[in-house]
Amino acid sequence: MPDDPQPAQSAKESEEERRKLRRLQIMVGMVSSVLSQDPDLTPSRSRELIANCKAAALLMFPGKELAFDLIYKSRLERIVQERFRTPSR
Repeated sequence: MPDDPQPAQSAKESEEERRKLRRLQIMVGMVSSVLSQDPDLTPSRSRELIANCKAAALLMFPGKELAFDLIYKSRLERIVQERFRTPSR
């Protein structure tokens, strides 16, 4: 029986998905570090960083805005709130 190309494509897609997810995790980790540690960071710039992170995530995972908001945005905003002692929205 000839090899079915569909499972190979599925494995390739799965690997690409894992790579994109790992890239997203690294990006969120880097943004978290900047939000926590940059001595020159302002609240305005921190909101901009979160928005840019979300935009990049949505380029990798179109249509997953709710997932980003639930998983990552709340975490990043919590860092900003703790750092600048701003009230929750």
